[in-house]
Amino acid sequence: MRKLKPPHIIILSFLAAILIGTVLLSLPISVHKGNSVPFIDRLFTATSATCVTGLVVKSTASWSEFGKIVIMVLFQAGGLGIMTFSTLFALLLGRKITISENLIMKGTIGRHGLGNLKRLIAYIVGIVLLVETVGAALLFMRWRAIEKWSLMTNIYNSIFHSISAFCNAGFSLFNRSFVGFREDIFINAIMIALIFIGGIGFVVILDLWQLMLRGKDRRPFFARISIQTKIVLTISLVLILAGAAAIFFLEKDNALAGLDTKGKVLSSVFQSVTARTAGFNTLKIGSLATPTLLFLIFLMFIGASPGSTGGGIKTATFGVLIAGTIAMIKNKDRVWMFRKTIARSAIRKAMAIFILGLTWIFVASFILSITEKGHVYGANYYVKILFETVSAFGTVGLSTGITSALSEIGKLIVIITMFVGRIGPLTLALAVALQEEKLLYNYSEEHIMVG
Repeated sequence: MRKLKPPHIIILSFLAAILIGTVLLSLPISVHKGNSVPFIDRLFTATSATCVTGLVVKSTASWSEFGKIVIMVLFQAGGLGIMTFSTLFALLLGRKITISENLIMKGTIGRHGLGNLKRLIAYIVGIVLLVETVGAALLFMRWRAIEKWSLMTNIYNSIFHSISAFCNAGFSLFNRSFVGFREDIFINAIMIALIFIGGIGFVVILDLWQLMLRGKDRRPFFARISIQTKIVLTISLVLILAGAAAIFFLEKDNALAGLDTKGKVLSSVFQSVTARTAGFNTLKIGSLATPTLLFLIFLMFIGASPGSTGGGIKTATFGVLIAGTIAMIKNKDRVWMFRKTIARSAIRKAMAIFILGLTWIFVASFILSITEKGHVYGANYYVKILFETVSAFGTVGLSTGITSALSEIGKLIVIITMFVGRIGPLTLALAVALQEEKLLYNYSEEHIMVG
């Protein structure tokens, strides 16, 4: 039997987790007595949890306690697995290194100087558990002050939502997600922080952590961080602010009507952050205006950052594409960002991920527009389908409310889209990073008209 390559290992590991999750959710103990869940819905839930998407055809609160624990374990395993695999991809992409060299527990992350792969994974697990524990403790203390839950209910809710937020999973035990807390600045701040940390990527987290440990340094903060961290933080903050501004001004007389200024600002910022793959909501997504839905589609497509628990084409990919476009407009033969030249290989990979992502979204939404014609009704028929498709591809979990109304074929298309969105860009990038083709010949060059 031929030795499995890293992309094959990624695909098989996620498929195995989905299969195990489906089997566990099929057990009678996973649902309340007297209830039954169709196989397609169990498969859908297991896929959504493992791929940390958050789309649901059956409310998370309606599963039994055992079923909820299974879902939590799945998105925790999915989040850890994604961060581990995508960090390995970032490792491979950062320098020329052979498969054997990397897979024999060797490799470094640029200037960070990590040792072998075991140590790298230990760092990842340690950071994940630390952040989730702190997040759960903060949520527990806040809910203890404002809610009349029992001690065990508070502990369970805090742990569940802390893990879900950090893993950008979007699963909530509340029927209306976080709508009931949209004016609570503390809950908003805790959830936003967890989502943001989980979405910026392990490489960036480690860079910032080691920056704090270095002690005094007179250089400006921005000059001390890596190019990867600069791109991720800049693009992330720009998208969050742009998204919040768009939601605020487009929805101030619609979904935000009736809220005071603080509530409008909190809801706008929260929804902008969660649209980048987290999937929680404090606004009713189905009531948003069409321009707002289109802007959220844009945010969902870009998603989180490389080496993170989030999905999408990634902020770094988007940043490289923007820089490449600007260089082309200025007729430059080099692409620069923050006074650093971007490797041509990174530009090619970014373009491949972008084109393949758009292609899949078009194909999936086109098929859904045919299969769901009798299942999705109302205004903005195609916008709703497109929103659902991009949400699945970006592993976001936001929905206009059509998920449970999808046909079995429609649910299957969304299941495949969640898997492709979670696995596709990652395995594509990893496969390309592992294979550097050296041509021994070249064809004659010809010019063609484009544009």
